[in-house]
Amino acid sequence: MLDFFTALKEQAMGVRSRARLLAALRGFHQFAGEEFQIGNNPVARLTTPKMLHTLPDTLSPAEVDSLLTFTATAGPLALRDKAMLELLYATGMRVSELVGLCCDDLHLSSGYLRAMGKGSKQRVIPIGEIAIETLQFYLQSVRPDLDRSRNLSRCVFLNRSGKGLTRQGFWKMIKRRALDAGITKNVTPHTLRHSFATHLLENGADLRVVQMLLGHVDISTTQIYTHVTREHVRHVHQTFHPRG
Repeated sequence: MLDFFTALKEQAMGVRSRARLLAALRGFHQFAGEEFQIGNNPVARLTTPKMLHTLPDTLSPAEVDSLLTFTATAGPLALRDKAMLELLYATGMRVSELVGLCCDDLHLSSGYLRAMGKGSKQRVIPIGEIAIETLQFYLQSVRPDLDRSRNLSRCVFLNRSGKGLTRQGFWKMIKRRALDAGITKNVTPHTLRHSFATHLLENGADLRVVQMLLGHVDISTTQIYTHVTREHVRHVHQTFHPRG
């Protein structure tokens, strides 16, 4: 069995794929042992391949500005897109939380919203002034035209049919907006979440606060962003130090 997994590695199968396969085989042999009293477990001594902690893709502040300052004169959908992107960068929400946002979750007069995270866990996230202004304009001037069900939809962000926008719909939209902005990086919905966390830490935010804002249960999940900021510090040192 070790030779089998070695061959998979040599054939360039990814670490995550090999780990999932090993987990499936472990489950199968555990079931076989319990149901059919099969004692031989060829994967019992194999260790799970170590995951490589790759740094998340992030946008620079200038790239974020380019993404968020597109001309919103193409109609209501463009104004909706702008409100969604502004809110995503302002809060660092997951895209599932963003598209699942309901009107009752917004408390704009107080400057915060309520997000429903993984495991149905709620958290309160503050919103910046720019995002609030953009969102208020969308709610007052755009959403009523999209809401063809006449206030029957509870979703904040609607598609052209008046239904809640899906994750796939948002994924296509942000790809298109990034292309229009001339950004060559692979921009995904998670990119703005990564950028939100990275920019906070680069400007001195406490790691525990960022953990709370992102809704991470374990701070080790948040600590990957410290690797990103260390790269930023190294870059600044090399750029500006006389002997960098």
